Amino acid sequence: MESRSMNPGDVNLYVVGFMGTGKSTVGRAVAHHMGFSFLDSDHEIERQCGKTVAEIFAEQGEPEFRRLEREFIEGGHAQSRTVVACGGGLVIPPGMLDLVRARGVIVCLHATIETILERTERHSHRPLLNVGDPQQRVRELYAQRAPIYRGSGTVILTDARPLRDVVAHVIRVWERDARPFALAR
Repeated sequence: MESRSMNPGDVNLYVVGFMGTGKSTVGRAVAHHMGFSFLDSDHEIERQCGKTVAEIFAEQGEPEFRRLEREFIEGGHAQSRTVVACGGGLVIPPGMLDLVRARGVIVCLHATIETILERTERHSHRPLLNVGDPQQRVRELYAQRAPIYRGSGTVILTDARPLRDVVAHVIRVWERDARPFALAR
């Protein structure tokens, strides 16, 4: 059986990182620039379920939402020419980072805890922050998840950087990493 490598220009890009780091904004701009499709994993899950992420968390719990994320990564999206903004917790459960890594290039967006708090304080749609002290919850989750994010792929800081600079950096990383990924397929 003949093995065929993938065209490097078709390799998916997965944008991961903590909530409030700019995954959707940057991912959408990168996809536009590259001529790729753009998907936000949370929005796709909401569309498929007919419920918001907050409703899924409230009615079915976090484990069910994580199962839906796994289903989405395993086959709920195109396997080429797509930029996927992954929900903040998508790569956290055991095995998920490897599952994503097997499907394309990963770039991790990073921001300081202060920037994240500023960007998330006005958002009531984040079910993990619907607690008495959302700032403390952000600090706890950030501390738990940071080592996984750091090990996920190239980390790009988004604090106080113009969107165009972050987008250009993400595209450079994708161009560098897509070729070895494609040749390994």
